[in-house]
Formats: sequence, C-alpha cells, structure tokens
Amino acid sequence: MPRPLIGITTYVEESTRYGVWDLPASLVPAAYHELVRAAGGAAVLLPPDEPGWAAEVLSRVDGLVVAGGPDVDPVHYGAARDPRTGAPATVRDQWELALIGAALEADVPVLGICRGMQALNVALGGTLIQHIDGHVDTPGVMSWHPVRPVPGTRYADLVPEEAQVPTYHHQAVERLGRGLVASAHALDGTVEAIELPDPARWVMGVQWHPERDEDTRVMASLIEAAAVRGAVPVA
Repeated sequence: MPRPLIGITTYVEESTRYGVWDLPASLVPAAYHELVRAAGGAAVLLPPDEPGWAAEVLSRVDGLVVAGGPDVDPVHYGAARDPRTGAPATVRDQWELALIGAALEADVPVLGICRGMQALNVALGGTLIQHIDGHVDTPGVMSWHPVRPVPGTRYADLVPEEAQVPTYHHQAVERLGRGLVASAHALDGTVEAIELPDPARWVMGVQWHPERDEDTRVMASLIEAAAVRGAVPVA
C-alpha cells in the first residue's frame, strides 16, 4: 500500500543563496519532511499558489501540515498591529488560510505547527496574543519547556505525560476559534495545543516544533488518519 502523501506548506524567500545562485526560492527546513518520513508518510511541498486552487491541490494529498514561519497578519483576526508583530506575509497568509479552509471542508487531516497552529485558530475565527515573553530565549535557537496535556483530548491520548518540547514563538492563541478546544498548556498557562474534538476528524495544532524532536507520536497519528482517508475513494 502506498505511503500516505502529506502536503507541507513552504516559505517564500525573495533572496536565497545556494551554489552560485541568489534567487527567490520556496523552501522549508528539511526536518519537516524528515519527520513525515520517519512517521511513515511521504512528503510533498506546497508552495504558495492562488487561494482559489486550494481545494484542487488538497485533492491530491492525504493530509496537510501547515509549517511554522512568520506572524499571521492581525488583519485576519480584526486586530490593530502591535509594534512587535512581524512584517506581513500576505501571499503565504492567503494561501495557508485557503488551504486550511479547504482541508476542513473536505475532512483532510490537518496538523498546524507553530505559525500553522495560529493560522488554524485564525481560520476558525479565533484571535492571537501578539506578543508574549519567555518562549524564545536566543534568536535562532530553540528553547525547551514542559507542556501538560488536557485529559480527555486526542493529544492527551497520544502523549499522556508532561513532555518537554522545542519551542520558538512570541505569539500565542488568545480566543479559541469555532469548535476548537485547548489540548495542552505550558506551565504559564499559554495554550500549546488545540484540536477539534470530533473523533471522526483529525485536526490539531501544536505551538512547538515536533520536527525538531525525536517524538513522532503526533505526526504518526496524522499519518494514520491520512492513510484511512487515502484508502477511501473521494467522490
């Protein structure tokens, strides 16, 4: 049986140097597709496209990973821009919000990672805290801290213990989006994981970076759900 095909969203960098070239590039850290492979899936990268093509693109994959990256523009959740919020990533915002919306419509399993979790929350009408302290210590270096699962959630079923996770973010979930529940918290109360509680749908976001860890349980669960979906013909 073919491995489930997992689409991973990408960055777009206007100037990227590789070899003798310095050109715009669509890219994502290799750790993302390495984690998909380690958890039993096959990965394909999804560079930004026209939002109207999101449903067509998702019809080709069995699951979706929305990768980390820059801050979601607060215009998408009706907030004034905090001076500490990063510059807008307009094309990426539009594409990833369209992908998330299409995935939810088609019941494609979704995992949002860091920015991806925040985009998932915003796509469902939630809001973000635009700056918190204590979750980034050194620029370019992951911090590690414990997160505690919320009993009765899918995440708690996958990771029932308090776990140390690699984290790098300065924004966080404020008001949860429609239907979402918090499924893990940091010790300071920050929401560290969210999910839709419907057992028939696999939709989760984690604020940390599982691709920088050796724990494959969350990704393996996404891939298992994607395998089930991939085995059922899509009308």
